[in-house]
Amino acid sequence: MTQRLPPSLTPLDTALAALLRGVDPVMPIELPLAEAAGCIAAGTPLLPARPPRDIAAVDGWALGANDLVGASSYSPLPLTELPVWVDAGDVLPAGCDCVLDIDAVELSGPLAQALAEGVPGQGVARAGSDIAQNTPAAAAGCPIDAVALLLARVAGADKMSVRRPRLRIVNVPGATATMQMIAGLARAAGFDVAADEAALRDATSIAEALDVSACDLLLTIGGSGVGRADATVTALAQRGARFVHGLALQPGRTAATGRLGKVPVLALPGSPGPAHAVWLALVLPLMDRLSGRQPRRTAPLPLARKIASSVGIAEVALLAEEHQAWMPLAVGEWPLQAVARADAWLLIPANHEGFAVGESVDAYLMRE
Repeated sequence: MTQRLPPSLTPLDTALAALLRGVDPVMPIELPLAEAAGCIAAGTPLLPARPPRDIAAVDGWALGANDLVGASSYSPLPLTELPVWVDAGDVLPAGCDCVLDIDAVELSGPLAQALAEGVPGQGVARAGSDIAQNTPAAAAGCPIDAVALLLARVAGADKMSVRRPRLRIVNVPGATATMQMIAGLARAAGFDVAADEAALRDATSIAEALDVSACDLLLTIGGSGVGRADATVTALAQRGARFVHGLALQPGRTAATGRLGKVPVLALPGSPGPAHAVWLALVLPLMDRLSGRQPRRTAPLPLARKIASSVGIAEVALLAEEHQAWMPLAVGEWPLQAVARADAWLLIPANHEGFAVGESVDAYLMRE
């Protein structure tokens, strides 16, 4: 049976609201630090102070600043006791609050004299200066980046609490490159990704691969159009999914969204551009809800060129930053070279005719 788009396309806002309805963040899990990168932090345990005590920040002589008042190379100051040499990272001896360079102290047998003054804290890393007591490695709802992992490692943690939704991707033969792109984007966003491929492009083979028993979100790649070899929407119907096919979104109008059981499901086009647009407009908001992610940042800049849009359909524009302005690269149709160059993307609502040159727009960054 040939798949067909309905006479009227489902508005993007309607499709997104239906996808998000009843969806809550997944339960947190503990992951080793090496596996937590990119995941969304979930109430990360508070870290102890680092360093726990005052330590030497440099190699040198540990001394008390009050004992060095008036010392200089022209007027050496005899020291009552031999100073203690410390390496960077050593705990400061009692009564010491500064570390002087090797040339600031002159030794002559059992005698020592200071050739320079010191100030409290000179050459010293104070307790809690690197990590204050009860600091989180990453704020809840924020992606865990290299700095968060560094804080955790320095503080001695070996695991972090994260929300890591499970994503299952079913590839329809012929859309492998697009599937690999989507899987890569999902892994970079911290998802636990399992990818499979239907045995053939027919509805029965695709339906057999639509297993939602161990995932929080199901994506299919390819076969959502109306070509003679497209059968993904038919396969969803065979599995009893509740869905809408055909979105008022460009690119991406042949996508389908809905539920298979209680699991959200999206059928993405096999072409990279439309699949990427559906990823940005629909999959990302759903993933952010599942992972408890804080709102994504936008960057306001004026448009270097106007953007015209058709009323009645939401469009996704690709933008590049040029001379502190957003330069539109593609609207509606996305050449791969535009996808490769894009620094940001902009969703143009269906009731909007576009934006004038010089108008400031808030665009979502491709790479935060």
